[in-house]
Amino acid sequence: MPSPAVDDYLKTIYHHTEWQSARITPSQLAAELGLAPSSVTEMVQKLAAQGLVTHRPYGPIALSDAGEKRAAAIIRRHRLIETWLVSEFGYAWDEVHDEAEVLEHAISDRLLEGIDERLGRPRFDPHGDAIPDASGHVDRAPFVLLAQAPAGHVGRVLRVSDRDPELLRAVEAAGVSVGAVVTVADAATLRLDEVDVALPAAAGDAVWLSA
Repeated sequence: MPSPAVDDYLKTIYHHTEWQSARITPSQLAAELGLAPSSVTEMVQKLAAQGLVTHRPYGPIALSDAGEKRAAAIIRRHRLIETWLVSEFGYAWDEVHDEAEVLEHAISDRLLEGIDERLGRPRFDPHGDAIPDASGHVDRAPFVLLAQAPAGHVGRVLRVSDRDPELLRAVEAAGVSVGAVVTVADAATLRLDEVDVALPAAAGDAVWLSA
């Protein structure tokens, strides 16, 4: 049965391995959700019993095929809504996350399909995150985190994390957007249109470039 709590767990597990390969641990999951470890342990056991995750005591957590499909479906909703809010209602990219968190549980499948069609079947949301298609499939180019990119690396900005709205505003104010082609000077400086652009130090762990 649909459950916002279950969906939040599955989304968080899904997010954790979208842009890196290490599986999430119970303690990391508790920190991400802002919950007590004991509560997370209990819920993970329930998810495992429902066949949505695979987990052994004290080990990392992975989505099962069924869990991956369900997580992709709710993430598809969230990211289509974010894209819709920016495209149709003039929201800024730092304003859409909380709205989408509410609406993703409220809209019907029919309305979601209408939004997807109206937007032209977008593949990425305003932050550069891939929007799963109706079957859960995503297209994602090879990538490198800004903090790990060597000086002189030339790449296209693929994604900016939406975790910190203030950081999103700072990146936007610097003139850096998803799709921009940049050259890395260091983990906090990009060359854009032959001009060096300084970013907050946190951008090194929040900006992904094409590899």
